[in-house]
Amino acid sequence: DVQKERESHNYLTKEATKEKVQMYNSDVTDKLKMTLNSSGVYTGFIKVQMELCRPITVRTTSLGKHGNKETAFYLPNGYVNTLHISSTNTVREVIEALLKKFLVADNPAKFALYKRCHKEDQVYMCKLSEMEHPLYLRLMAGPRTDMLSFVLREHETGEVLWEAFSLPELQNFLRILDKEEDEQLQNLRRRYAAYRNKLEEALDGVWKPG
Repeated sequence: DVQKERESHNYLTKEATKEKVQMYNSDVTDKLKMTLNSSGVYTGFIKVQMELCRPITVRTTSLGKHGNKETAFYLPNGYVNTLHISSTNTVREVIEALLKKFLVADNPAKFALYKRCHKEDQVYMCKLSEMEHPLYLRLMAGPRTDMLSFVLREHETGEVLWEAFSLPELQNFLRILDKEEDEQLQNLRRRYAAYRNKLEEALDGVWKPG
């Protein structure tokens, strides 16, 4: 399927592109239409769902003497962001634009863009190559996100380029993990303390004379 898409993209004429854009716009229901330029390049919108498991590092501007600061936190899962892009923009450029929009300081190489397709009541996830063009995929699939949607994820654990992380980022990750570990430990201690109290109360009731 990927190879067929690439071949049709390479050989899509200006007339075919114009026809596709007109069909796409006639099916749009949210006013996010595409615009075709005289050069044959078209612009439009894509929606990208954020499904990030690891914390991201966000650069914030401070008015004090310390200048910019970096903070690591978890982005709410399932957040959808809308980007206005061109048919010439690649997957790599889309990832970079998303991170720039959120002021994310992380290396774009840590992330991958996926397409989620629905075919015959089945859902398929496919990681896109860095040189593919998301707006072209959007055009070919039509505007319905239940047929095709885009998802931003981290690379799988085995694919993580740990050398792409800076030392402050790695230290932030460790602090977050330490905090989560401490919270889990405190929860376990409270749970077992409550269980112990109930057990002691039950034993007192059993062994109480009379």
